[in-house]
Amino acid sequence: MTGDTMEAFIRKMIKKRHGGLINYAEYMEQALYHPEYGYYMAEKAKIGRDGDYITTSNFSDIYGNIMAKWYAGLCSELGIPAAVCELGGGNGRFAKAFLDGWKKYSENTLTYILVEASPYHQNLQRSLLDAYHHVSFFDSMSDIQKFSGLFFSNELFDALPVRVVKNEGGSLMEVMVGVNGEKRILEEVLVPLCDDEVKSFLMKEGYELAEGQRMEIPLAMLRMTESISHALAASIIVTADYGYRKADWMEPERMDGSLRGYENHSMVRNVLRHPGDMDITSHVHFDALISKGEECGMHFLEILPQDRFFLEIGILDELAECYDPNPFSETSRRNRAIRSLVMPGGISPYFHVIVQEKGLGLSNGLPGSKKAME
Repeated sequence: MTGDTMEAFIRKMIKKRHGGLINYAEYMEQALYHPEYGYYMAEKAKIGRDGDYITTSNFSDIYGNIMAKWYAGLCSELGIPAAVCELGGGNGRFAKAFLDGWKKYSENTLTYILVEASPYHQNLQRSLLDAYHHVSFFDSMSDIQKFSGLFFSNELFDALPVRVVKNEGGSLMEVMVGVNGEKRILEEVLVPLCDDEVKSFLMKEGYELAEGQRMEIPLAMLRMTESISHALAASIIVTADYGYRKADWMEPERMDGSLRGYENHSMVRNVLRHPGDMDITSHVHFDALISKGEECGMHFLEILPQDRFFLEIGILDELAECYDPNPFSETSRRNRAIRSLVMPGGISPYFHVIVQEKGLGLSNGLPGSKKAME
């Protein structure tokens, strides 16, 4: 399988379409999720040194360990079931770290559910977690009903398809994908924005784009939020991702939007190049995600930069008190990982954590945090 195969498929798709154009969401749906050619479906490493990007949940086992400790405390404090549902678990490393941490911090039996659409990633998860009990695997959120416990996702929403709009000459245009007749390559084409759902999003969020400004419209994110809420009963929902608040989107440096590709740990600005061979992401509209959750019965509790979230749930308590002069020891490696997750200049400041709840009746604020326990 090559990017040319994926590109040929998309060219045929565009050729069959009236007007010879598809929107960006349709392009991303195929480039990322096509069952045969899509990037996430391909049997190749995507996460880590040998892949195209790294996630904080795979950066160190301390992420899953500290989350297990935090949630074990919530189970005792709030009487929530000892159950976790993780959507888009990638290679399964976070799940393994959480399960290992749970053994240290709780005597209760933990049920762990992974929902993963990619057969490649699901096979990785099954292989990694084969020795663990009470772990189950599903292909879709439609398989989950009335789940109660901790619902977790990491860098899920940034990978969902988006529409793209632009203010061109004072008029709102939609950025579409077509085929250049001479060069036979994929290219962007601007057409007047006609889609009422896209217009409704812009109006509801209060966005007035400056001349030349582009913005991604996350309709798939809104539908995914509905799907998640429909599957949940009494649950804490934790979403870790990168994105912007409303005011951030209107800053001058956001004029070109946030749609990017990543290949071999390098950013690619032209996401129409080599479809199927690169990750494609856009920053999450945090305020829209929060307000949509409220509409669906998921009450907003807190949003924090990821490093602050870790501090609030007690990650510094995990620093080993004793100094180990051996830099290659397990203690030294663990302490370095903890510091890298919370120190300025590390990976965490690029991410935020949104915490919501459904069916628990909790007040605003991060449950189980140091501040909440004061």
